[in-house]
Amino acid sequence: MRADRLVATLLLMQSRGRVTAAEIATELEVSVATARRDLEALSTAGIPVYPQPGRNGGWELVGGARTDLSGLTANEAQALFLLAGPAAAITPEVKSALRKLVRALPDTFRADAEAAASAVVIDPARWGEHTRERPELVQRLQTAVVRRRKVRLAYGRSEQERLVEPWGLVDKDEHWYLIAGTDDGQRTFRVDRISEAEVTDESFERPADFDVAEAWEGVVDWVERQRSQTTATVRTQAWCARILADQFGRQYELAETLEDGRVRVRLSATAPVMIAQLLVGWGKLVELEGPAEVRAELVRLATEALATNG
Repeated sequence: MRADRLVATLLLMQSRGRVTAAEIATELEVSVATARRDLEALSTAGIPVYPQPGRNGGWELVGGARTDLSGLTANEAQALFLLAGPAAAITPEVKSALRKLVRALPDTFRADAEAAASAVVIDPARWGEHTRERPELVQRLQTAVVRRRKVRLAYGRSEQERLVEPWGLVDKDEHWYLIAGTDDGQRTFRVDRISEAEVTDESFERPADFDVAEAWEGVVDWVERQRSQTTATVRTQAWCARILADQFGRQYELAETLEDGRVRVRLSATAPVMIAQLLVGWGKLVELEGPAEVRAELVRLATEALATNG
């Protein structure tokens, strides 16, 4: 894409001072004519990029002009490439962009940046599976988010149609979620429940104070509250508690360590039966203190199991 070439060209000029069109062409793997057109485009756009005639001439940024990217510290450069590097193994566009950007870094940063970019590999496929590609619908929605174009969705079992402003996408536990603005405020849509999505030509402005990470944290908090409408208190051995912590995740809370060496923990779920189903197999290893609703479900499950298998 031309945009990433222009950024890389600017970074090259900042790191090297003066460059020729031929040098840029070699570094960015384009023709000399393309490199020259990019330089002229930067100059026409008002960026102080000027050709310097003469035997040792070339193009340079006049007046010490700089872009924010060149202000990266060594640690920031390493952090950037450590973060982006794993995606490069999956996305050819990221690999190409990283290759161009690393060439534009100051020489003293390059080795560490390249090492950081190749330090981690993400394999999105489970054992025995082929590599999973990003769904086409996710790519379409991502384009709408970047270009700020409204999307007409058909969603859910009713396939209700609605026009939304796509603000951001989140990949969570092998499912994609779209955070969007609607007439009723911010809403979250699970992408695999979207039956149709048409990107329109109607543009929008995302709220200035919107942050995808913060918005998703709010979604997670809401979901966890919904999953924590019933809380039970139990006493058990410390080793049992560690297993319960894995089973209940965020719905597990260590309350205190008792004098006899056991621990008191709180376990939460959407309904009493969901807690009882996970506790019924523990027998006398777990002692339920309450509430009565969970105790009643434990008795019911145990009675059903005895009647079926007794």
